[in-house]
Amino acid sequence: MDKVVYGLCVGTSLLCTVMLFRAYLTDRLPLLLWSGLCFCLLTLSNGLLYADFIIFVNGPDLSLVRNTTTLAGLGILIYGLIFRTS
Repeated sequence: MDKVVYGLCVGTSLLCTVMLFRAYLTDRLPLLLWSGLCFCLLTLSNGLLYADFIIFVNGPDLSLVRNTTTLAGLGILIYGLIFRTS
């Protein structure tokens, strides 16, 4: 059941990323770009979560990389919201 839930999390965030970038290409709104970049990194973070808990069960701990990726994604979104969204 874990594989399904983590896989759905990756799929959902990837779908959000694709939809945000497609909407940005249509409308050219800066908020869509920053949100798409954020979700791109959140998709990577979810993929690392899947790899950490499902693929590399007894392998290296990827929590620092996952948390750094998530923090970078949220930092990009906050930067875009504060400084670049008109």
